[in-house]
Parts: sequence; C-alpha cells; structure tokens
Amino acid sequence: MAVHSKGDGLYDGPIVDAHHHWWDTALGRHPWLKGQSGPVLGQSCLPHDYLRAATGYDLRASVHVEAGWDPDDPQGEIAWLDSLPRPEGIAARYVAYADLASPDVEATLAALARNKRVTGVRAIVSWHPDPSMSRVTERHLMMNTDWRAGLSCLEPLGFSLDLLMSPWQVDDACDLFASFPGIRFAINHCSSPFERSTEGMAAWAEGLKRLASAPNAFLKISDLVAYDPDWTEESLTTVARACLAAFGARRCMLGSDHPVATLHATFHQTYEHFRRVFSDLSQEEQLALFASNATEFYRVPSHPCEE
Repeated sequence: MAVHSKGDGLYDGPIVDAHHHWWDTALGRHPWLKGQSGPVLGQSCLPHDYLRAATGYDLRASVHVEAGWDPDDPQGEIAWLDSLPRPEGIAARYVAYADLASPDVEATLAALARNKRVTGVRAIVSWHPDPSMSRVTERHLMMNTDWRAGLSCLEPLGFSLDLLMSPWQVDDACDLFASFPGIRFAINHCSSPFERSTEGMAAWAEGLKRLASAPNAFLKISDLVAYDPDWTEESLTTVARACLAAFGARRCMLGSDHPVATLHATFHQTYEHFRRVFSDLSQEEQLALFASNATEFYRVPSHPCEE
C-alpha cells in the first residue's frame, strides 16, 4: 500500500478499519438490541449504511467483529455476513463468537475455521466493580480452567483472540498472555478507560504499559468515546497518545467501532481525530496504524485471489 500524507502531516492514505459491526434489526437475532430505540441501536446497520458513513475516505478493507448475535448460533452470524453484498475488501475478515468455556467449543471453532474469512474469535470478559457496568459476573474469568481449555483450541487453527477487558483485570490478562505465547491477542477499545479521574486515568495508563510488555498483545485504538461521552479533543488525545506510547505504532490498530461509536461520535469525527492526533508520526508509522497493522494481524488479503 502506498503511503500518503498532506503537507500538514494529516494522513490521506488507505484505511483498513480494524473493528466494526453490522446488524439487521428485522431479523431479531441480536438479543441485546431487542427493545432498543433511537437512530443507532434501534436501526439496522448494513454494508450500504457503513459505506455511506465512511464516504470521503480511502476505505480499502475492514474487519467485522461479532455483534452479539444469538450465542447459541455462532454459525448463523457467519452465514448471514456471507450473504451480504458489498465491495471487495469490506468485511474481508470476521472475528466470530464462540463460548470458550463450553464443552462443545472445539467443534464450534472447527466449524468456524471452515470459513476462510474467520481469523479469530472475541471474548467479552469486561468486569467492573459496579455490577451495572460489568459485562460478566466473574472478575477472574480469564483464569477459569474451562475457559482457558477452550482458548487453547485457538492456536492450532491459527486464530487470534479479540479481548474486551477492563483495567481491573490487567493482572489476569498479563498472566493469560504469558500462558499462551502462541496466540495473538487484540485488546479492544483501548482497554476500556472507565475511570476518568486523574487517579483512574493514571492507573489505566500504567496498566497499558504492563499489557504492552507481552509481545503477543496488540491494542485497538477504537471507540474512544465509549467511556468519554462528553469528550473533547483534548480528552480523546490523552487516551490515543497513551495507547501509542505504551504499544508503539507497530502494535496498535485503528478501528471505527461503527455503528456503536456513533452514539457519541460519527465515523468522520473518529477518523478526523485519528488523522490529527497522529499527524506528527512518520508516513510509515501512520500507514501501520491506519492500515497495515490490521492487514497483517487479521491476514486481510491484498488481492481477491488471496481469498
């Protein structure tokens, strides 16, 4: 991929979106969306909606991350994604769902692996001291024996693990990364900086450095607004630069988290911020962040014949 930047350093080259979602509310296959209303969670987001949001950018490829489809039917989401018409490269790779603690996980993963677009699965393990903000009830799920047994099935398939975790789980995550050196991990959404106080942000940033000490850990700089709905340019920059400082330009990927992030910021706002905050980097570093890191991590094909 060619590297482009304007005279002011703003990146103007190809984009590979490392994290986005699609859903069709008419199908009723996403339990968490039932009863939702409003212009984001209450409406479908399909390829044409996503591409319209990305108008004006050189969007070459993207990675679709499981979107909370019926957990009893992970194959259903993959079949549905395959049925959606879209340009070459868009949703070229899938991060699927599999219950790693299930006794049937090996068979589930084997079935997923038969689809050439599936390159990994996602585990949502995010725990918060406030139960209303937790995604799981078990803080130490990453230490669970059954869960880890399921995780061990990823490596023979060449699968990566997308991980949505919280700052309270850094110890467990570091142990996990060290215990499975043959698996690559993509930490979602900047490792979820929930606590916005000075102390909370300092603890989060220190946690990032510890996570980054594992060579098989990568970070998605994505949905900066999820934990900062009243964001400012300065507040977003603080998070983005801390991520870059911890993981470096070669182990970070940029993702839109469209359409979820549009609860608080448009696709355009997200990528314009990325362009500004990383404008001081070299052209090669910008290309890595915006495109090539995601391409390499998810094995996104450069040409249709590579599918």
